[in-house]
Amino acid sequence: MTPNVGLDLPALADTADRRAKRPSFGRRAFVLDVAMLAVTVLAVELLSPTASPTGGIPREPIGWLLGFCVLVLVLFKVRGLYEPPLRLEFTETLRLVLTGTALAAIVAMAGRVLAANHPYVAAETLRHWLLALVFVTLGRALLLSMETRGRSAHGASRRTLVVGAGRVGHVAASRLLSDPTLGLRPVAFLDDDPLQVDDVEVDLPIHRWDEFEQVVEDQRIEHAIIAFSGADHAQLLALIRGCWECGVAVSVVPRLFEIKGGHMAIEHLGGLPLFRLDPTDPQGWQFRLKYALDRVAGGALLLFLLPLLLVAMLAVRVSLGRSIFYRQLRVGRDGQVFEMLKLRSLRHTNGGEQESDADWAAAELGDQVARHVPLEDRLTRVGRILRRSSIDELPQLWNVVRGEMSLVGPRPERATYAARFESHLYRYRDRHRVKSGLTGWAQVHGLRGSTSLRDRVEWDNHYIENWTPWLDVKILLMTVSALVRPGR
Repeated sequence: MTPNVGLDLPALADTADRRAKRPSFGRRAFVLDVAMLAVTVLAVELLSPTASPTGGIPREPIGWLLGFCVLVLVLFKVRGLYEPPLRLEFTETLRLVLTGTALAAIVAMAGRVLAANHPYVAAETLRHWLLALVFVTLGRALLLSMETRGRSAHGASRRTLVVGAGRVGHVAASRLLSDPTLGLRPVAFLDDDPLQVDDVEVDLPIHRWDEFEQVVEDQRIEHAIIAFSGADHAQLLALIRGCWECGVAVSVVPRLFEIKGGHMAIEHLGGLPLFRLDPTDPQGWQFRLKYALDRVAGGALLLFLLPLLLVAMLAVRVSLGRSIFYRQLRVGRDGQVFEMLKLRSLRHTNGGEQESDADWAAAELGDQVARHVPLEDRLTRVGRILRRSSIDELPQLWNVVRGEMSLVGPRPERATYAARFESHLYRYRDRHRVKSGLTGWAQVHGLRGSTSLRDRVEWDNHYIENWTPWLDVKILLMTVSALVRPGR
């Protein structure tokens, strides 16, 4: 039976008016940016000598300085910096602030050169750009910190309605509930014919389609996610328009969500949009350049960290005896098997260090195996320090230099498990399109150790299909942040 939409738009508009009065992320961000730019103007004025004969950079005309600040705010608006982000990533914010302020500085400098060029234009522009970069970045870091705390306490999370109570809807709700810092808190499903989902536990009420207006009003819905509802095309369109009328933001899970990529263009056939998806080519020149730079950077890091590595090797030798290195066969690019190096951190048992992962692998494969010696009982004090700091992974820089691994990529799996994982896990083989990495997109999001391999495969393939040089830089910065973070 086809569900009826029947939206009461005037009532929903009243809800939108009440919701619009609440403080928003965009307002807080805008006020903080204005404050930081005002601090920038003050700092420029304080640092500027009154006259150039003093040998310093003279005072910049206040009109151009204020024009730069206005231009920064406009560019931030255009680049979406006043929209609430799903993920509160400082690295992404830093990139947007850096490029936005730099572009504003270039435009301001070009305008000054065309209007009235003089010898100090470049120096004055560089000065106010660097100060703006520092202050605005600090302001944004403060904003992200406050937003993270607010979302973690659910105070700043937007109450979310998931339209579609099938598997995709349950997965979306489950992931949002498991990470409050995403800022979307599912409170209900909307579906006339929900599917039975056994392997995803989300305890949320399911409402019928004709209850939409009441749910939005009673649950104070601020965001809606369209996730494979059984409703037809016309009803979904009516619901989305109803959401917009009442000020509810809308996100849509696309039907072909597994075919994705960062290189997308939109074309139109009249009113019919065409999304052209250009896949990332793991065999292309970009990846060949990436791998060449990896070997150079890996060699430089190995030389720089050699003193630390030698101290760690000595500690392993004293605490565990021979041998210092643990060698394990792993599967890398195109299914090639190589010998991955690690510093030993566990006492030997009959099965070696590989036993520590036997129970996890058995659970992933659905096998029944005998319990082994618990990992904590086999870790030495030195081994615990090496693992906590990831120093035990440093020998893999030699694998990078040899061209067997990359600095960033999917973590390599054990050769004894990889073949079986390929037959048990959807798209597992696809992660072997690129070289394995010391760190990866899945690992910086907490998917390491005995975590869901299915989720890791999903995140690894997302990395491959959306790869850019900046994504590698972001992963490396997030890795460093995770290593130095207290309580890791």
